[in-house]
Amino acid sequence: MLIPYFNFTVFNLNCITMSYSKKLLFGFLLLVQAGLYAQVLSITETDLSTKLQELFPKAKIKKMATAEGFAQNYELILAEPYDHNDPEAGTFDHYVYLTHRDFSSPVVLVTEGYWAVPVTYELTDLLGANQVQVEYRFYGKSKPDSIPWNYLKNDQAIEDYHQLVTKLKMLYKGDWISTGISKGGETVLIYKSKYPDDVEVAVPYVAPLINGQEDPRTEEHIKTVGTEGCRNRIEDYQRQLLVKRDSVLVEINEYALEEKMTFTIIPPEEALEYAVLEFPFSFWQWGGQCEDIPLQGSSAKVIFDYLNKIVSIGFYNDQNYDIYLPSYYQHMTELGYYGFDTTPVEDLLQVVHHPTNLRFAPQGIDLSYDPVYISRVRDYVESNGDQILFIYGELDTWGACAPNPEPDVDALKMVLKGGSHKTRIKDFSMEDREKIYQTLKKWLGPDAIAKPVE
Repeated sequence: MLIPYFNFTVFNLNCITMSYSKKLLFGFLLLVQAGLYAQVLSITETDLSTKLQELFPKAKIKKMATAEGFAQNYELILAEPYDHNDPEAGTFDHYVYLTHRDFSSPVVLVTEGYWAVPVTYELTDLLGANQVQVEYRFYGKSKPDSIPWNYLKNDQAIEDYHQLVTKLKMLYKGDWISTGISKGGETVLIYKSKYPDDVEVAVPYVAPLINGQEDPRTEEHIKTVGTEGCRNRIEDYQRQLLVKRDSVLVEINEYALEEKMTFTIIPPEEALEYAVLEFPFSFWQWGGQCEDIPLQGSSAKVIFDYLNKIVSIGFYNDQNYDIYLPSYYQHMTELGYYGFDTTPVEDLLQVVHHPTNLRFAPQGIDLSYDPVYISRVRDYVESNGDQILFIYGELDTWGACAPNPEPDVDALKMVLKGGSHKTRIKDFSMEDREKIYQTLKKWLGPDAIAKPVE
């Protein structure tokens, strides 16, 4: 579309003796230009909405409040096939959030590992990009009333992204960059291994590639990370929680009453023991501070409050049990997970003698684990995963499962000393951030960095 352009330099605007008629004409042309500009904005907005509806004819498209720095925001509810190989299997509502700057800017594709809360990601601001944020199938608002578990497979999810990107590339011709955090970052790597040409660059944050239903590398990490004194303090704290079991259970029940939580699927006694076993993993994952761990002699309330801060006893309540079922299904069948070390508290356990994350997965269905799926992804990423920027925190338990690209692969792995699962590009030193920026410029062009993070 040609936008009318008026060259006002033909007027001598500095001339004090400008005629009255010329002033009128000048004012008129200014009004015309302003009107045409408003019309162009309106056409652009209508055009994007129309084009989205043409690309996704069965979708429900709703304009949202515009986020800062963007021109338009849309919620797309796609009629996503349950099975991309069988259109007759039906569809489900799949939520996607599009934040638009302009068609010439790059696009950051956010592959959420769970539900999607519309927010602007660090990488989107860094690159001055448009953003497409995709809720993972069968999570959050994209969860059908009854989950058909056989369609909750990574390959089906990857096809969701591939079909979406293929269509949106008809509008957005710039570079595409995929990103995600934790399980979402793992999805970035799976997607890259399946469709390496869909995006120019992949930036997974704190993404594991896990070996087996219970990856032993996480337990080795817990046994060696930090100082010996800190690890001993963690074990003493775990024992404290179970020695004072009765008093801690009183605190749990009072907390559940205050927060209107119920524990009928995982009773409080079992929730407490699983939380105690979970504690070392979560402590290192989220960057716990050794000096904050309650010492011997602390009250039941003090030791419970700290457990609740690191693990969150509410994770085991009935409502969250249902929310996380899809996650545990995926971990137990394709993604893998971690196990529990009972050694420090084995003599104090009364309920959970053989802990397993299968306890939190859907019951009464096939949970056979595919040992090949993630190993193939890892082989690709480590041997052929060019233009992948990996972000990790040194202390993060999931970092034990991080891939290690071979020397001849054009990738960059950055590990923040003392960093946790919350590690982002902004947390690195100025020198390390500059290394990241130069790498992105090498892959995306010299003008790739629009707004360096602070």
